[in-house]
Amino acid sequence: MKLTIDSIGKKFPGVTALDSVSFEIRSGEIHALLGENGAGKSTLIKMITGLYRPDSGRLLIDDEEVAFASPRDAIARGISAVHQERNLITRFSVGENILLERLPARSGVVDTERVHRQARHFLDMIDPSIDTRTEVRRLSVAQMQIVEIAKALSLEANVLILDEPTASITGHEAEALFTVLRRLRDEGKAIVFVSHKLEEVVSLCDRVTVLRDGKAAVARESIANMSRGKIVEAMIGRKERAADMGERAPCNQPILELEGVSTALGHKNINLTLHRGEILGLYGLVGAGRTELARALIGDVRITAGRIALNGNDVRIPSVSAAIRKHRIGYISEDRKTEGLILAHPIRSNIAITIWRQLASKRGMLSRRREHNAVAPLAEKLEIKAPSLEQAVGTLSGGNQQKVSIAKWLAAGVEILIIDEPTVGIDIGTKTAIHELIAEVTREGLSVLLISSDMPEMVTLADRILVMHNSTIVGEIENCRKYEIVSRQIMDFIHGESPQQEAGHAVANG
Repeated sequence: MKLTIDSIGKKFPGVTALDSVSFEIRSGEIHALLGENGAGKSTLIKMITGLYRPDSGRLLIDDEEVAFASPRDAIARGISAVHQERNLITRFSVGENILLERLPARSGVVDTERVHRQARHFLDMIDPSIDTRTEVRRLSVAQMQIVEIAKALSLEANVLILDEPTASITGHEAEALFTVLRRLRDEGKAIVFVSHKLEEVVSLCDRVTVLRDGKAAVARESIANMSRGKIVEAMIGRKERAADMGERAPCNQPILELEGVSTALGHKNINLTLHRGEILGLYGLVGAGRTELARALIGDVRITAGRIALNGNDVRIPSVSAAIRKHRIGYISEDRKTEGLILAHPIRSNIAITIWRQLASKRGMLSRRREHNAVAPLAEKLEIKAPSLEQAVGTLSGGNQQKVSIAKWLAAGVEILIIDEPTVGIDIGTKTAIHELIAEVTREGLSVLLISSDMPEMVTLADRILVMHNSTIVGEIENCRKYEIVSRQIMDFIHGESPQQEAGHAVANG
């Protein structure tokens, strides 16, 4: 099967999203579609899958022009996609979501056993640990992403489009996915792979098309001819620069200490110390318990045993409200659009939400002027790019949304900031800026507990790395900033082996 995009154009009010883009997607190849946020990738995918209609140009399948009125039309012609926005029914089971387009039935009634048996086949390709009978709403963000991928695989399409499929999953799950994709390619499927993780692109893909400002800056180029540097330059129009982490020297003063902590979600004997001005990393595979531990620290998960101390004083954190107001602990969720931001509200109120009580008048009234005056310096400091603080947060890029998330906790004056997956869905240029911002706030005394499934990001940012597996801490690594060494040490801990000690210090913990 050959899918041809021929001079496709699409405009929205005041914006040209795509301007005469042309390239081909062929059977038996993995084709990378790259570009910064706003380059037109998602718009193009939505046209290929029938969500949008092109204003100009044509789509052709095997040289026959096609027009899709809906996603079902695209599916009927053998095109399936995993979009960045999750498309799961949260109160349905995993199995029901995977087989949603073709639920097996017997005498007009859904055959539940067949649903789970068939869904198991596609889920096992990536992650056998997820129970097909579990309601989707009980899954982590990463597990939901795996279900989305399994759902797309179940359609057995000739063209499979994956938009940031590894954004929320760890290297282990990603490698399992890549094995499946390579097999599908060898079976003659055409795969479109969209990712900000260029290491994945270079190792997985056969050809690449790069979009910049709605145009094809590079089209149909063999990946063998494109170095990482060339790809980045095509994406952003200039050479890539490394994050400037500056001079950082965390002090030895503990600000947060956990001793023998257990939780209602199964954590056992957790011991950790976070120092003032430090970036302490938590790394582990999906299901390791990192996010759940973070939620316990903000009072969202019950702690059943052990001791928590802040600045040397034993504390109990009964609620999220107490974590923020009494203990000055902030939390940036991995799912910022659902849990961290009010997308329909302006930048101004999203940043000010943590300090509404301080800004309110004696009668409990808030004024836009007081909000604006309170948050404008932070928006300027963090370089949030928007014409006005009145712009709705939902219209911002992923990077600027994350800056708003950070700004609201800086406004609250937190001393500890837990950041869960800080650059999921954020493009390369902005990712560097977010890394520099995290480093900057720690130089000013903030302490950061960092959760990331992006191992290069963890190596770039963290001063120390705690490795989690099965809801326990299985190792601690002093970060020597050498990816090959640190990544091997991390995986040794996860697999229960003694990590090699070369060029970096690693000690078992727990």
